[in-house]
Amino acid sequence: MCTRSLPVSTILLSLILPACRKPATKVSVPDVFRVKFETSQGNFIVEVTHAWAPHAADRFHELVRMGYYDEARFFRVLPGSIAQFGVHRDFNVHAVWRKLFIVDDPPLQKNLRGTLAFAKSGSSTRSTEVFINLADKAVLDEQSFVPFGKIVEGMDVPGKFYAGYGELRPEGKNIDGNRVEEETNEYLVQRFPKMDYIQRARFVP
Repeated sequence: MCTRSLPVSTILLSLILPACRKPATKVSVPDVFRVKFETSQGNFIVEVTHAWAPHAADRFHELVRMGYYDEARFFRVLPGSIAQFGVHRDFNVHAVWRKLFIVDDPPLQKNLRGTLAFAKSGSSTRSTEVFINLADKAVLDEQSFVPFGKIVEGMDVPGKFYAGYGELRPEGKNIDGNRVEEETNEYLVQRFPKMDYIQRARFVP
């Protein structure tokens, strides 16, 4: 077996840097917390109840805390149905997080107008993408989509999001869902200039 000596500086750095890192701070997610979404159509506030869906609430809190949704586009807006967001502005970041799935929560709440739930493609496949219910959606209850929060202020705002680009392909004709996932804002911003977006999302009292 052939081996190669590493420079002394590299060896020293490999020993020193781990010792300099601060231990990760454990974050306690509140039983109930609120997030203000500042968007291109105005602001709305989401109230998350941890008991509704603990895994979803923890992940949502984590993503808001790191600014994951800032500049995220509402890339799937279907009038009277849903408004979906949750791909990071940087496709390299999204490429990592989209694969960090959380396990399913039992369905405790109904998909009523104003509630939020994580998108999924099967069992325990929720990661970053979220949709807002723009109407009561009993069909989503049957498909085990699990609400974790609801809009408590500004419910009129999501109804203003631009919906002219329609459903994703192949049902629609404009937006390629694969490119949304793989290229995120690099694909969305230039090609779909009317698409509404989150300016920033932050915790509020």
